[in-house]
Amino acid sequence: MNEAMDRLDCMQSFVRVVETGSFSAVARECNTTQPTISKQIAALEAYLDVQLLTRSTRKLQLTQEGERFFEHCQALLDAAAEAIASVGQRQNPSGTLRVNCPVAFGQYQVIPYLKGFLERYPDLKLALTMSDRVVDLVGEGIDLAIRIGTVNDPTLIAHRIGVTRRVTVASTAYFRDLQEPKTPEALVEHNCLVYARLATGNEWHFQRPTGETTQVTVTGNLQVDSSTAIREAVLSGLGIAVCPVWLLGDLIQSEQLQVILKAYQPTPLPIHVVYRRGRFIPAKVRCFIEYFTNEFELNPWVSDDGMQPIAAQLTR
Repeated sequence: MNEAMDRLDCMQSFVRVVETGSFSAVARECNTTQPTISKQIAALEAYLDVQLLTRSTRKLQLTQEGERFFEHCQALLDAAAEAIASVGQRQNPSGTLRVNCPVAFGQYQVIPYLKGFLERYPDLKLALTMSDRVVDLVGEGIDLAIRIGTVNDPTLIAHRIGVTRRVTVASTAYFRDLQEPKTPEALVEHNCLVYARLATGNEWHFQRPTGETTQVTVTGNLQVDSSTAIREAVLSGLGIAVCPVWLLGDLIQSEQLQVILKAYQPTPLPIHVVYRRGRFIPAKVRCFIEYFTNEFELNPWVSDDGMQPIAAQLTR
């Protein structure tokens, strides 16, 4: 049994080395050392009596035998995980769940729920990374990620857990010497703050009162890849921005910021949990999706009724 389990561990390490292209990255994932991972691969090659990888100072490359073995290993590990999951439905999920999410969304909408999540699943440990770039789930060993916007990657399964409603905002200080725009087209006369990681860039999309959509290409003296930086820039009076209500709803409620273009709603963006496409959903991934789907349905900032918390200002 121990020999079989050791061999399965070696196969798992081999698959992750191929996926990440790095012995060191796999060692970090497994909380071990790079020589330990190298010994596992060497032991596998010795057992099979074939060379699986060719190594150079720049990259790792599969041999022809290694390519065939890699495909079989993936199928075997998937089948093993599926078998374990099929009889473990009534047990609490365990192990480490590796999650990635955008920085500001994690700070304002994910971290406040983690205490309840981990109390419900006490055998789970959470490894949370926060980054506004799109991470490679396979290459970086991530179990699931939260992404805002449309997901077009065919290698991933996307499960909608909420929606990001957005508003156009500025501070009262910004309008001290300027006239408030009444239509999206009037934004071309203003300093607009651009979030660089928005899929549409400096082209802002709005829904007209008639239901039609319109696009405006905006300009300004600040483009930044951090949504928290946009929050602070708007608050300081630097310009106008389109932002999620969950990011600055508190500033709107306290009237530090004002909503403009109230009749023209920026296009809402779906919030998804994405995970690697496979034949089954690991229990720890399924529990995360179920928990946050239920919690977000009750969260006024990310539910389908996401404008409700600032409704008073929208009707003025």
